[in-house]
Amino acid sequence: MADRQELTEAEAARRSWMSLLAKAPAGRLADLWQARGAAPGFEWLRAPEVGGVMVRGRAGGTGAAFNLGEMVVTRCALKLADGRVGHAMVQGRDRKKAEIAALVDAGMQGAEAEGLRAGLLEVLEAEMSSAKAARAAKADQTKVDFFTMVRGED
Repeated sequence: MADRQELTEAEAARRSWMSLLAKAPAGRLADLWQARGAAPGFEWLRAPEVGGVMVRGRAGGTGAAFNLGEMVVTRCALKLADGRVGHAMVQGRDRKKAEIAALVDAGMQGAEAEGLRAGLLEVLEAEMSSAKAARAAKADQTKVDFFTMVRGED
């Protein structure tokens, strides 16, 4: 039972960094990756390919699922020289972003995980959180509070 709990935590951690990589701005991800130095050698298991996926939604977040529409994605899979496998699926037609995301995924499964976490994932997360907070603050400035004023003419 303890093994299943650890597996669940590992899955949750991997989902978290995969989500972060998929949402990260492509240019910033590429800059942070290049700053790390030379990329490790790898072979393609599935070269980056562009395709479409159906996006599903739920009314109110809990209602019956319905097809919202289609979205273009790029996916790939690669294997590092030491046998670790990395996967990626990113929105749009950016093959390079998918390659970098798969390399990071594979790297996060080895000894360099802490370096990748500190030098790339945490930086991306902080920048994306800051940008989200800035957007929220800007939107909050347009908030209108409606109220009813009692005039005393009863």
